Amino acid sequence: MIQQPADRRSALTPQLAVRVAVVGSFALAMFAIIFFRLWFLQVLSGTQYANAANTNRVRTIEIAAQRGEVIDRSGNLLVESRSAIDVQIVPADLPVAAEQSNLASPPPKDMALYRRLARVLGSSTRRTRCVVISYVDHQAVVHRYRLAAIPCAVAKKQAVLPFANVTVKQDVSRAVFYYLSERQSQFPGVQPQKVFRRSYPLHDVAAQLFGTVGPISPTQVDPKSIHDGIITKGRYKGLSENAIVGQSGLEDAYDKYLRGVDGKQNVQVDALGRFKGNLPPMGAIAGSTLKLSLDIRLQQAGEQALQTSVLSNPGANGGAFVAMNPQDGEIYAMGSYPTFDPNIFTHPLTQAQYDAQFGPTAGSPQFNRAIGGAGPDGSTFKPITATAALESGAWTVGSPYDDTGKFCQGLLCRRNAGGAANGVITLVDAIRVSSDTFFYNLGALTNVDPTKHPGGGALQQWAEKYGIGRQTGVDLPGEASGTLPSPRWRARRNRLEASCDNLTHPTALFPTHPHHKLAPGGCGLADGTNRPWSSGDNVSLAVGQGDVQVTPLQLADAYAAIANGGDIVRPHVGLEVDSPDGSVLQKIQPVPSRHIPINPSYLAAIRTGLREAASSAGGTSADVFGTFPEQVYGKTGTAQYNNQNDYAWYACFVPSWATKTPIVIVVTVERGGFGAIAAAPVARQMLSQWFFGKKGQYVAGKSTTL
Repeated sequence: MIQQPADRRSALTPQLAVRVAVVGSFALAMFAIIFFRLWFLQVLSGTQYANAANTNRVRTIEIAAQRGEVIDRSGNLLVESRSAIDVQIVPADLPVAAEQSNLASPPPKDMALYRRLARVLGSSTRRTRCVVISYVDHQAVVHRYRLAAIPCAVAKKQAVLPFANVTVKQDVSRAVFYYLSERQSQFPGVQPQKVFRRSYPLHDVAAQLFGTVGPISPTQVDPKSIHDGIITKGRYKGLSENAIVGQSGLEDAYDKYLRGVDGKQNVQVDALGRFKGNLPPMGAIAGSTLKLSLDIRLQQAGEQALQTSVLSNPGANGGAFVAMNPQDGEIYAMGSYPTFDPNIFTHPLTQAQYDAQFGPTAGSPQFNRAIGGAGPDGSTFKPITATAALESGAWTVGSPYDDTGKFCQGLLCRRNAGGAANGVITLVDAIRVSSDTFFYNLGALTNVDPTKHPGGGALQQWAEKYGIGRQTGVDLPGEASGTLPSPRWRARRNRLEASCDNLTHPTALFPTHPHHKLAPGGCGLADGTNRPWSSGDNVSLAVGQGDVQVTPLQLADAYAAIANGGDIVRPHVGLEVDSPDGSVLQKIQPVPSRHIPINPSYLAAIRTGLREAASSAGGTSADVFGTFPEQVYGKTGTAQYNNQNDYAWYACFVPSWATKTPIVIVVTVERGGFGAIAAAPVARQMLSQWFFGKKGQYVAGKSTTL
């Protein structure tokens, strides 16, 4: 009998066998479940899953075009674009469309979506007052709701452009971009959009010229002309309703060149919506580069000098200047004060921030006074009066005039500033010393019978030829026409005043009219006496006073004609349009608007008077320009305004026969006082910068003539 070893294990016990059976059964069941699940995914759901994955693998997204750069004549960068990421709502892709008729209680799914999005963007979910304006047959309808910030923004946009994208957050981080892109199923209708934002490296320099950009607004396009998100009629035909376009200034004037062309591109994403590889490039087709005729150093010198004048003359509160080539209308500089930094518009502004920058007490910094600020220009108008008197035969170059210091018509006597009496003078002398009485006399001599000549006489005819009362055609929106008063103009104003005074309710023409009749002259369009045109009106016009309204650019164009021999050039800021590769697409060289045939001997006399005014003893700006190395031809102007300090003006030029770089400059300082004191010093510093590369000393004159 063989004996078993001592360490041999005993046979399987009944208890152990039960345990093994239980564990084995459990393992077999788990294996079966896993196997069945794999079979289900592979066999039953494989096609469906593959189709879904393929559907999500390629997505078409819109790629914003990069707006073109703006440079000065020497290639200095003035406006560029920087990349940014905005978060937009695409109304058509929302899970339940937010009905305009039920804006006070948007669909629950949308509200939940808005709340989730608000948490991601750090936006408030508290409901506050939301004013929504819609238009029915071009009439504004105001709706008032209580909504959180995001649904309020959506409601406002949908009320006017129902299918346009709504930007609810600007300049979000790339982390937010990826977060929302990877969770499209949680944020349907939410689109993180790559955009370009305008940037202004020189901050407030030439701010009013550049203008602003923004989405197409309901006032720029008829919503009925939008089909499948594309505008089918009007200026923006063919553009997406979500397009960013120029809204003012050069951005508006040259929008078709600067904006480029938005495009669409397929990008690879995985089943969860995550981008594969690098992000798609921005700027499907970059816009063209706009080269300006501006000399940025002259622009900066002018803005600094204008600010110095405003701050140095008590009561002054604004002003403008224009510098341009009198031969071809190229604008070298154009400034307006007060100004602003347009970079402020690249981020959302609260109402408080906007009011602080642009409210009623800010001085209208967005307003371009150089093209839109029209008013009496004082004695800078006198060369126009001289032309009219000489060309009409009312006066001759050598005719003497005894300036006693006053000019009387009946019982009304007008006097020279300060009561000065200049004795016997000729036209050249009168321009040099700016004799008001001499030009009052010319105004009376060129007046005509208003019943026979409702358009006025020689003074109106020649002033219109010079461009007074009409736009210059500059390549900027917002140019004022100004006013050239005449008998016909006065009769029309009288009728308009009477019509307004007799109203008993506001109308479209007079929206602020009270609900009752006014006393004669109550509307302020005329004095209410219904008086006809008089010789006194022409006398006032002869010295740039009364009802005449002139812009700095109009006056610069008129003085350019005196400098170049009679061509009314077309001012322009654009110089050329260049493609992204640097090739020239278009030269901007407008021909003169017209030529006015001024007798050369008359023109010579007017020029001599202007030269002596800036260089000879007794000249109104001789103490400013008497020692200036270049030949300056200039005229001061001091315009009287009701209940305001006088407005200072100065107009001058250095002609082509005196320099290879001719220039004409006009400066005005609102409420600055006398032209020699407040405006001429600005022109001197600009001329110094132009000819010598530095603005030099600020030299204020002392003349107190008008």
